[in-house]
Amino acid sequence: MIPVVTPEEMRAIDASAPEPVEVLVERAGAAVAAAALDILGGTYGRRVVVVAGNGNNGADGRAAARRLERRGIRVAVFDAASCPAVLPAADLAIDAAYGTGFRGDYRAPDAGEAFVLAVDIPSGVDGLTGEACRRAVRADATVTFAALKPGLLYDLTSDRRSGLVTVVDIGLDVSAARAHLVEPSDLTALPGRARDAHKYAAAVAVVAGSPGMTGAPALCARAAFRAGSGYVRLAVPGSSRTDVSALGVTEAVAVPLAADDWAAEAIEACDRMRALAIGPGLGRREATLASAARVIAEAAVPTVVDGDGLRALPDDRLRDGVVLTPHEGEYEHLAGQPISRDRVAGARQLASRTNATVLVKGPATVVASPAGEARFVTTGAATLATAGTGDVLTGIVAAFLARGLDPLDAASLAACAHGLASRRAGRGEGLVASDLIETIPGVLWPAR
Repeated sequence: MIPVVTPEEMRAIDASAPEPVEVLVERAGAAVAAAALDILGGTYGRRVVVVAGNGNNGADGRAAARRLERRGIRVAVFDAASCPAVLPAADLAIDAAYGTGFRGDYRAPDAGEAFVLAVDIPSGVDGLTGEACRRAVRADATVTFAALKPGLLYDLTSDRRSGLVTVVDIGLDVSAARAHLVEPSDLTALPGRARDAHKYAAAVAVVAGSPGMTGAPALCARAAFRAGSGYVRLAVPGSSRTDVSALGVTEAVAVPLAADDWAAEAIEACDRMRALAIGPGLGRREATLASAARVIAEAAVPTVVDGDGLRALPDDRLRDGVVLTPHEGEYEHLAGQPISRDRVAGARQLASRTNATVLVKGPATVVASPAGEARFVTTGAATLATAGTGDVLTGIVAAFLARGLDPLDAASLAACAHGLASRRAGRGEGLVASDLIETIPGVLWPAR
């Protein structure tokens, strides 16, 4: 996982560095110059323009300019406050105008056909939220130092003003970072199935659906199987055993539940299970929400709550081991206000208040634990914006909980796998939720 720090945290890290700022600037300048040389592919006849501000970001750009000049490249450096609206023709433009702490409006100069390399973050992009000025720099690539910044991650999933982002180590200590970007390679942390494992070793109970809302429980159960659960009990309130069996999840064990007051039956269905998924498609009848609230409060297994289950949370802080997976509208219902521009702060606040791990879905998914640890997941594609994909995610989270992952790992790695499955499934905008399910094993256990 790659550390992620806010601009404020980065300032504290810079301030605590044992080396003087001049040393750090030279290291940063060397990294930018190295990236520039890779982009240029040579030095003979190459032209570079650098737009540099007055702060450390500008100092990094000027240090890079000196190194490139020593390599025989023609370099022109312009002060950010007085540079022309249109830069001279060049092979490469280096944006070192303003860094992650910039506030206000910035009108980037026109770099023409030049490849644009940003230093730390494109000037005019907010390092915390990813929001950009209308005329902010649109870079082809960005070199950032020590750790990713939240604004780069949000930007990568919108209009990509940052381009390809590379994190460079310049000797700063970011080991205390409390947020990280989940990478596909982190899925290797998923524990394997023991040679002596039995079907109950990663068993999942799914309490979901209602008459007329049968797709959600089927998707959730099928996803749990494909994510490694060896046994799934599928319980749908108001449905008979025959009704549940008719959902087409052949391998699942059908559990009939009454239409009302079914909490005791659902809790009993969790016996010998290692995790519970509850909520998708339940409906919002008062009796339904009351039963769901009791199950969430009393089931003695790690639990993921999604969909209508999020409307049924008990008033008190939740027991340990619960994961909530709201989209932004559901978050607003739970928190009483829209999620803040600083999405990690919003997820952390809700996690602290509820004692649950909170996964807020979005172009950049954020996950936060009650203790304040946070994860970013950016593997998802826009094709996930279709009905039922959240039910698939819930099933993956439940399977990962059942396999023994702690809630933060289960939620963040499931979100990563879910996003990768959407890309592996292809289909473009014609993707439907069931397309994801068959691709899950290939994402989690690729052929060697």
